[in-house]
Amino acid sequence: FPSLASTSMEQGRVAACHAFGVALPPPPETFPYGIYAVPEISTVGQSEEQVRESGIAYEVGVARFRETSRGHIMGVNSGFLKLLFSVDTRRLLGAHIVGEGATELIHIGQAVINLGGTVDFFVNNTFNYPTLAEAYKIAGLDAWNRMGQG
Repeated sequence: FPSLASTSMEQGRVAACHAFGVALPPPPETFPYGIYAVPEISTVGQSEEQVRESGIAYEVGVARFRETSRGHIMGVNSGFLKLLFSVDTRRLLGAHIVGEGATELIHIGQAVINLGGTVDFFVNNTFNYPTLAEAYKIAGLDAWNRMGQG
């Protein structure tokens, strides 16, 4: 992923650690991508097409920014967060955001994917209110309602 400044910096850090004999944990499975446009677009993990092609049974949770209190405060009428979960393992497979602050919000999805987190993380955890990050809770609840309790 040399075209991403963030991964290039990480590759440099890893190279320096290797040069000085510093042990490193395994690299993360996923990296966030961001398109700094209007609206911002950001993604991490598998796309819905990739999940479908792999044959994994999955469920989608969606939250529109206008559904969040922060979206109302900011006057945001567009933007959304889409989360993809495995039905069998309940693990988060991908997170995709279009809209205000997408490149800032994607890191929550990245952390949950890289730590093997599930839909239950989003349902059982507290998100600051009112923030656009609350969309993770809304999307998690959307998927959880479709999947049922674990």
